[in-house]
Amino acid sequence: MNIKTLAHHLDLSIGTVSRALNGKPDVSAATRKRVLEAAVELGYSANASGRSLRRGTTQTIAFMLETGQSDLRSGDNFFMRVIDAMQATLAGQGYDLVILPCHSSSDPTEYLQRVIARGMADAIIVTATRRDDPRIALLSKSRLPFLTLGRTAQADTHPWIDLDFEGILDRTLQELASLGHKRIAVTVPEGGSNIASLLREAYAASHARIGLPCDTGLVIPTEVSEYGGNAVTRHILGMPDRPTALILNYELMAFGVYTALTEAGLAAGRDLSVAAFRRSRQLRFLHPTITACDMDIEALGTTLAQETLALLQDPDRRIGQLWPFDFVRTDSLGPAP
Repeated sequence: MNIKTLAHHLDLSIGTVSRALNGKPDVSAATRKRVLEAAVELGYSANASGRSLRRGTTQTIAFMLETGQSDLRSGDNFFMRVIDAMQATLAGQGYDLVILPCHSSSDPTEYLQRVIARGMADAIIVTATRRDDPRIALLSKSRLPFLTLGRTAQADTHPWIDLDFEGILDRTLQELASLGHKRIAVTVPEGGSNIASLLREAYAASHARIGLPCDTGLVIPTEVSEYGGNAVTRHILGMPDRPTALILNYELMAFGVYTALTEAGLAAGRDLSVAAFRRSRQLRFLHPTITACDMDIEALGTTLAQETLALLQDPDRRIGQLWPFDFVRTDSLGPAP
């Protein structure tokens, strides 16, 4: 389908359809929405070049990032390591990788509609998944192969790879329970991310399995940043029956945690056991080094690239993979005070 056919179907001028597809401000929101929805439904793809037109492919894979995520704002290098490994793998197969930064003020679903309608890539990898993510339905209706880095409530209907958040939490809770801890707090991201839902469910399930009393008030929504780590530590230190351990869903929060403990005359491992989900190079500057899990991030990037290329060959291919980890205990865990 070309833009002329799409315009005829919508009973609009080619110029109006073109401006709507390119997000021009002189097109009403209602018209833009109508054009984008029709483009996805009818399989319209705006080819980027004559070469793409002849070959029917862009030889490009897209990676969608939401730039408003606080972990990105804090300079986390997780995605850069993933992207670097992906790029190396894709380049070897003749593909380019493009990063699509969705601004925090933009609607991610509408942004994705424009990406699909413009035919910018042969396949896309979506991050920052939500439990009920409207982007999944949009992508499923389109003809664009896609993979999500993260799960959704519809995980059985689309291909995904995700970190094993439940396994990490359960392993850390087991370790803390063996040290006599009964009141263990865990942070979850603020907002509607699927990670928060997974961690809430895993927290309750692990407590039941291990035999610990479950206080859901100790599952604390926190900004995923150093500031969030500092704030949550101050919060739990002020509790009348405060937790004896804290598990962080985001590793760089540990800097804020350690600072708050020092200011209170307390120490990690002695007065409050502290663990994080993932080890990173920055954490080596903390004393004691924080308990966390090792993961092969470069291998994760390579696998994402390989699975995306496989989807180009077989769009109906299904993958659902939890990324493995190795638990590394340090002196940041100690017996319950």
